Amino acid sequence: MCESRPSGRLSPFDPASGSRGTLTDVPTISRFYGIVIRMYFSDHAPPHFHAVYGGEEAVIAIESGTVIRGGLPERALRLVREWQEIHHDELVANWARVQVPDVPQKIEPLP
Repeated sequence: MCESRPSGRLSPFDPASGSRGTLTDVPTISRFYGIVIRMYFSDHAPPHFHAVYGGEEAVIAIESGTVIRGGLPERALRLVREWQEIHHDELVANWARVQVPDVPQKIEPLP
């Protein structure tokens, strides 16, 4: 289940928010054009990320860009897949981090 996350350990200080979170928080790794990209800690295989837009959510495979579950409007999905292709290696590295679990790195948005 995607909601299963460990708790207790503190994540690094986030200067943007001015706070220190815990690993129970769901890390937002990127935002662009109203789309929010997140990864859950210790989430199930296959490696994936969550894209949220306008109240809709899609779980998207890192390797293929395939929608595993849920959905997004077609334009938003095209933007997410373009971003996923550009940042594939960073997504793979972040997946490894959240499995430890450790805090993932932020990834640049689409320009």
